[in-house]
Amino acid sequence: MDDRGGGKGFWVERTPVHEAAQRGETRQLQQLIESGACVNQVDARNIDGSTPLCDACASGSIECVKLLLSHGAKVNPPLYTASPLHEACMSGSSECVRLLIDVGANLEAHDCHFGTPLHVACAREHLDCVKMLLNAGANVNAAKLHETALHHAAKVKNVDLIEMLIQFGGNIYARDNRGRKPSDYTWSSSAPAKCLEHYERVTPFTFKHLSSFIRENEPKPGSRHKAHQLTLRTAMLSHGSASRLTAFPPLAALQH
Repeated sequence: MDDRGGGKGFWVERTPVHEAAQRGETRQLQQLIESGACVNQVDARNIDGSTPLCDACASGSIECVKLLLSHGAKVNPPLYTASPLHEACMSGSSECVRLLIDVGANLEAHDCHFGTPLHVACAREHLDCVKMLLNAGANVNAAKLHETALHHAAKVKNVDLIEMLIQFGGNIYARDNRGRKPSDYTWSSSAPAKCLEHYERVTPFTFKHLSSFIRENEPKPGSRHKAHQLTLRTAMLSHGSASRLTAFPPLAALQH
């Protein structure tokens, strides 16, 4: 169905606009849009369900992404498959992720295969993208088949990723549809296993409230009060539980 009114997108075979966006050919994409023939196809969905914006994000072409958005491409097209934000997280393009978030991308868009963009970023170990999503407010405990981002981090055995998710409130006790916790996907005595086991020794009550306490007391952007840049260790000391915790990086370090 063709839509010349610039409203809903329509289904087509793969168009030259899709091809140019996928290849990151900004000049050709500009020419195609300016020709008038393709200006209404910025939201056209091909047989795979992808829009040109999805393809541009998949290729990591920030200039093509900007161009498509400036001509009305929807940042949240009604797709059942990967959204533009999913594609940007999959490709690891932090520039595209940042831009999409800035223009209102749905952080909880659910893909029938991958889950949320956070799931994708964790599965691909793109820490910069994960950090941006979490700072923007993505649900760290969103689940697909009860599987959370922390399950993905455990599966790829990335300690930095595991710690980042936990710092943002990741539930180390969450069980997937197989009844497994994140720690169940690690090798015994491995670094990821030891990391998760260590956090499991912190009581759920204490850690839940510490996470909230730290986030609430984190300095605002541009704040000069460095003394308020708390670490989990200092927070634990204030709660009389220092013996339970070894050194942790400042939460502020994850937010820069």
